[in-house]
Amino acid sequence: MKANRGASSPKLVVVIDDDPLVLEATGGLLRSWGCLVVTADSYSAALACLADIKRRPDMIVCDYRLPAGETGIDAIEGLRSAFEIPALLITGDPGSPPSAGIGGYHLLHKPVNPSVFRSALVDALVLQR
Repeated sequence: MKANRGASSPKLVVVIDDDPLVLEATGGLLRSWGCLVVTADSYSAALACLADIKRRPDMIVCDYRLPAGETGIDAIEGLRSAFEIPALLITGDPGSPPSAGIGGYHLLHKPVNPSVFRSALVDALVLQR
């Protein structure tokens, strides 16, 4: 998959998850689709990375359960307080609601099928078919 052809630069996707293997796999998949990726294990780490690169993200992909009692909703709302950014929540919690989501966010369940993930990103207008 290629990044949006109409854009002058690849889409920047922020991935927040406290599982290093999930960060590596998700980041690699997004890079293979032509995205620039910032991975972080918490909201504060993501914010620090974005401050370093001085670029507004185009998309947030965030795990629902994060360390120290933080949730993906907290992280997304924190990042959105500065930017209007599409976002997806991802959870491995079997008791989570269906894909209708939590707090109005689209929710994907781990393990996320790459074609379902790609479709959700396309729907969020981050990538073109």
